[in-house]
Formats: sequence, C-alpha cells, structure tokens
Amino acid sequence: MTRATTVRAVLAAAVLLVSVFITLTMSPRLGLDLQGGTRIVLQARDTATVEADRETTDRTLEVLRQRIDSLGVSEPTLTRSGEDRIIVELPDVQDPRQAAEVIGRTAQLTFHAVEGPGEGQPEEKTPPPDSTGHSTGDSSGDPTSDPTPDRLALPDEQGRLLALGEPRLSGAGVEDATAAIDAQGGAGWSVSLEFREGAGQDWKKLTGEAACHPAGDDRRRVAIVLDEKVISSPQVDPSVGCRAGLPSGATRITGSFSADEARDLALLIKGGALPVPVEIVEQRTVGPTLGAAAIDASARAALIGAAATALFITVVYRLFGALAAVALGAYGVISYAALVALGVTLTLPGLAGFVLAIGMAVDANVLVFERAREECAERPKRSLRSALTTGFQKAWSAVADSNATTLIAAGLLFFLGSGPVKGFGVTLAIGVVASMFSALVIARALTEIAANSRFVSDYRGVNGIGRPGAVRTWLVRKDPRLFREPVRRLVVSAALVAVAVAGIVVRGVDLGVEFTGGRLVEYSTSRPVDVETARDTLTAAGFGDAEVTTAGDGDLSVRTGKLDNDGEHALRAALAEEGGETTKVRDELIGPSLGDELRRNALIALGVAVAVQLAYLAARFRWTFAVASVGAMVHDVILVVGAFAWLGRPVDGIFLAALLTVIGYSVNDSVVVFDRVRELWGANRRSPLDTIARRAVLQTVPRTVNTGMGALFILAALAVLGGDSLADFALALLIGIAVGTWSSVFTAVPGALVLERTTKAPPPAPGKGKGASRGKAGAARRDPLDNGARV
Repeated sequence: MTRATTVRAVLAAAVLLVSVFITLTMSPRLGLDLQGGTRIVLQARDTATVEADRETTDRTLEVLRQRIDSLGVSEPTLTRSGEDRIIVELPDVQDPRQAAEVIGRTAQLTFHAVEGPGEGQPEEKTPPPDSTGHSTGDSSGDPTSDPTPDRLALPDEQGRLLALGEPRLSGAGVEDATAAIDAQGGAGWSVSLEFREGAGQDWKKLTGEAACHPAGDDRRRVAIVLDEKVISSPQVDPSVGCRAGLPSGATRITGSFSADEARDLALLIKGGALPVPVEIVEQRTVGPTLGAAAIDASARAALIGAAATALFITVVYRLFGALAAVALGAYGVISYAALVALGVTLTLPGLAGFVLAIGMAVDANVLVFERAREECAERPKRSLRSALTTGFQKAWSAVADSNATTLIAAGLLFFLGSGPVKGFGVTLAIGVVASMFSALVIARALTEIAANSRFVSDYRGVNGIGRPGAVRTWLVRKDPRLFREPVRRLVVSAALVAVAVAGIVVRGVDLGVEFTGGRLVEYSTSRPVDVETARDTLTAAGFGDAEVTTAGDGDLSVRTGKLDNDGEHALRAALAEEGGETTKVRDELIGPSLGDELRRNALIALGVAVAVQLAYLAARFRWTFAVASVGAMVHDVILVVGAFAWLGRPVDGIFLAALLTVIGYSVNDSVVVFDRVRELWGANRRSPLDTIARRAVLQTVPRTVNTGMGALFILAALAVLGGDSLADFALALLIGIAVGTWSSVFTAVPGALVLERTTKAPPPAPGKGKGASRGKAGAARRDPLDNGARV
C-alpha cells in the first residue's frame, strides 16, 4: 500500500469516527415543518413619523420577544430577516390565534382626565389618532370650551360617551403589569400597574386633579385607554384629597375581566408599544403528526432507495461497486453529522435534499469506474491499480465541473429561496461536498487497497472494471449514427417544447398559495367527508369562494383568499358539523404582497440560474458548448413546468427547489458529455466533429444511465412513500432527470454541432483543461512497474 493510499485511509477513518461520534451524541435541529408548530413572518410598516428600518425593526423584535415570552411558549425563536421583517417560530403552537393577536397589536396605552359626559351617539366612531397618538376629532364634552384636536370622545365600560382630555401618561411609563384576582373583596380579576419614577409623579398629579371634583362627578374619573378603547374609568377614591393624588404611585385596572382577558391585557401592557406597526404576511402551522410522518416516510425512502442504489452499483461494478456502496453508507453518516454539527435547521425540503443526495452521491464513483474500464479495454495488460489511478485522474475534470454546477444551483436556492426551501439548498450543498469526499477519499482508498490484491487483479470479472460493461459493448457494436442530421434532433426537442407550452397556455399553471397569496388549510376529520359535501357545507357557512380538494388519506384541503384566524376557526367549526372532530394538519397563510414578492423572486432565481450557468460553462468550455448546454437546460425547465400544467399539479416553493435541482442535474449531464467531446476533439483535431460527438456520447451513456438509475431509485421511493408533502417534489425530479438525460444527448449535442457550423474557432488544444491528457502522456514516459500513484 502506497503512502498516498495510507494517508487517504487514515483521513477517511478519522472523519468517519468523528462523524459517528457526532451522530451518536448530538440531535438534529428540526424545523417547524418537521416538529410541528407555527411560523409567522411579520412585515414592519412605516408610519408618518417613523421609518421601518433595521434599527427600528430590531427594537420591535425585542418588544415582541417580551410578549411571546409571556405567552409561555417553549423555546420560541425570533430573528430579523432583511431590513424590515421578523420571523417568529413557535414550536408546538397549533392554534396561532392568541399568538397572532398578541403579536400584532400595537398596545397604545394612555391615561386621560375625564372632562365630562360626551356629546353625540356612542356608536359613532371617532377619527383615528394622528402620528402623536391623539385624536383629531371634535369630541369635547365641555360646553364652555372649544373643541381641540387633543380631545377624544369614547364610550366607557357601560357604553356611555365620555369626553377625554389629552393623554397625560403612556404605556411607556408602566414598570410592570400583573393579573391578579381579589379573592377576599370579590372584585374579580384586575390588572395591577406599577409605574416608573417619573410616570408615578404624573399619575399622582392626574389623580390629584380629578380628586378636586365632587364624588359621582364624571370629572372625578380617570380613563385608561388601550388602542382607543376605554378599558377602565374608575372614580378616584373619596379619601384622596384635592391636589394630593394617589401617593403610592401604583394603580389597578378593574373591570369585567375574565382570567384570560386580564392576563392578555397584562402581557400586552408589559410588552409595551411597538415602535412601528407590524403586519402578518406569512403564517404556517404544521401539526406534529404530519412532521413525524414526513420524517418516518423520508427515513424509509432513504433506506429503501439507498439499498436499491447500493445493490444496483454492486451488480454493475461487482467488487468495486460493493466498495462504492460502503463509501455511500459512509457518505450518509458524514453528511448527516455535518448537518448536525453545523446546527443546520433540517426542514422538510432539506430532508428531501438529504435523501436525494444519497442517490446522486454515486455519480463520481460511476465516472471513475467507467474511465477505469476504458483504460483496461484500451490496454488489457496494464495493472488494475494503474488503470484505476488513471480513471481517477481523467474523471477529475468532469467530477469537478458537474459538482460545481450543482453547487451553483444549491447557492441559488439558499440566497433566492424562502423559508424551508433555503434548507434544501444547504443540505444539497453539504451533500455535494460530502459526496466528493466519500468518492475521492473513502472509495478511492478502499478500491486502491483492493486493487493491490493479486486475486482481485487476476480475476477481472470479480473487480468490476477489468472488462467493459454490457451497455458499452452493445453500443460500440451497433455504433448508431446519432448525429447524421442534428437539425432533425432539434426539431423533436422543439416539438416537445411546443407540447409543454401548449399545456401552460391551455391548462394554465396552478400557482400554489405561496405565489398567489391566500390561505391553504388541511384538515383531518374523524368521520369521512366527501369533497362535494364539504364544499356545500362551507358555502352554507359563508365560505363560497373556498376550493376543497382531497389530501393524504382522506384529509380535506381547503384553499381560500384572504382569511384571518377567526375565519379559519369558523371554517373548521363548519367542517366539524359534518366530519366530527376536525384536526388542523397543515396551515399556510400568505399575504398578497409576499405572494407577489415570492413569485417575482422565483422568476429572478430562474433567470439568475440560467445566467450563472451560462457564465460558468462559457469559462470552462467553448461558447458553443455553453450555449447548447443552457439551451438544453431551458428545454428541460419548460418540459417540467409543462408536464405539471398538463397534470394539474401545484407549483409552489418546493417545486421551485426541484426545478433548480433539475437545472443543476441537466447541466451536470451536459458537462460530462462536452468534457469528453473536448478531450477527444483535442486528441483528434482533424476528425469531423459529428464523429467525435458520437464517440463521446457512446462512451458517456453508461455513466449517464448508471447515475440516473441511482437517483431514480431514491426518487421513486420518495414518490411512493413520501406522502403528499414530497410526492410532487419527487415527481418533478423524476420528470426532470428523464428529460435531462434526453436533452444532454439529443438537444445539447445537436445544438452544439449546429452552432459550430457558424464559428471559425479552431478545435481545442490537446489536453486543454484536462488532467487526463497529461496523465496519458505521463503514462507513456513511466517505467512499466510504476503504478502512477503520486503524493
């Protein structure tokens, strides 16, 4: 065993041991879509005097944190997103009505002197407050004074209109607020307020002025107003002298409070006023059973898909395939440990990305093994170790380029995606890095150790790379003339695109609630309810615009336009009349402004993906190859979207994640083909390009098929076992891999051939961009006993 192999083996063992330790001692951080709970996105809004900038949003976040802590939610998470958004995550909260109400209210608490009875009808609404928090309405109750903008006319607890003076104190002067019950006095629940030092003096002055009026006079009362509603207007106790005021600096808000009302009022006042108003633009609730089911389904899909992939590569590549399967298992442990160690929040799309990456992790091994097979076929007498080393050298360029394109797609998902989709980008990126380590370090160490065995070297039918594969042998024997008329191939691709566009135009794209705004709620009922009955029930309850469909195992999915939390509660109650006990499984609320933004960002993400991939490919290859690859990529995107339009499947954020993954996979396939075209053309510069392209395709088809099969096993398991949450994701990728395999051969290559007819650029120089050619030249100069290993 050479020194390089020893270093790889020690490194692989060390990383694997650390990964196993992390896996056994640390737990993953689950997103709310897996553990259950509510996620609320708040948009801070500007006022006439305050701009909702970064600093103001940070202060708003701290106020919200105090309020949410008072709710008693376990381990809530609040973070600022961008300049003016706040993300609130509340684990285990299934009914967000109370949380949304407490979060969204501004809690403008003010204390006013009562100037007498008001004029007019109590039902008439007063004008809204201006930027200072004071009313601008004419509501003075003093007949001897002129109306001023600082006076309010509000009904008291009994509905009688009171004329109030200007605010004398605000909620900012309250030190603490607690709810308590007067068990001895029988006064019921009340809220005790403790004032700060300066505010206590203002309170003493206010109550002292009110005490100058006789008992029973409205002017002896003090009005406590919360958000333009008189919460309490108590009389100052007769024992308090004129101008003396309440010396304690404390007061109690009394009224007809229930226990819950008193507690809610106390935490609102204690939380203080928000610096700027906030609006709920997104709200998602996931039941704990749905998250647990998704984890269970993904785990089963991963095990079944990984087992099928391992069995497949073992059948195709024999012993070396079995060693690659061992490396695949190590990849799973390493990537999972990396996710846990980095503290990545594992979301449902992220979990799907982790499972998908297992199937795609065999790509580098397949590239290397196919290259090694070529070396053994070209020079049967060379040693197995030498062929394997050359295979790694020649495959490196394709491995690097294909993984780079996938990392680009993962980066776009992270930076341009929203919510849980970001998690998919993170897990995909970690999976790419871990798969390269498992293939280039772990699998290489295992296969090099095996290649040193005399038994493995002598019996080439056992090792799996000593003889060409059946697919390659059949293709070489048939030698089909694939590109005699490249334009004809492009016409077929254009026809497929036309069919897809027709679906988009005729059937339309069913944009999910994430892109249109509105609310989507999934319910589980104790008694079966068919769609028509549910639709009639909701129409009778006043929800005529609700769209009802089936979801999961007999569940009902209801999609509406604008619907607040109280409306959702009423909708659920209506369904319960027919279905018995009705449980909310999943709830998504997207505001119209956020829906427009997400839809715009999705289009930007697709545009940026095309531009970035084109720039990368143009830098790595000829411009004709780059344009042809991007053309094939656009072809794949249109076909996937068109297929979903014809099938009537929804297009949402998870679909966008699948679509960007298809982009990476499509370019990945094209890169492998054009990498081989470049190599063969550089070595045979006088040969016709169509002949070079045919040879390159025939040589890379086994890799494309074998890699695609690994991903297909995983995706098929996800589609069957993943449930509704992952079925559309798996379906989009299944279609994308199928059309991507087609387009890399019958769209990208013919497109490049047609474009090459318009350019006079010379063929690529021999060995340009390739370690392969250098390796080949070096092999000719080596001693026959030199196995090619270098440190």
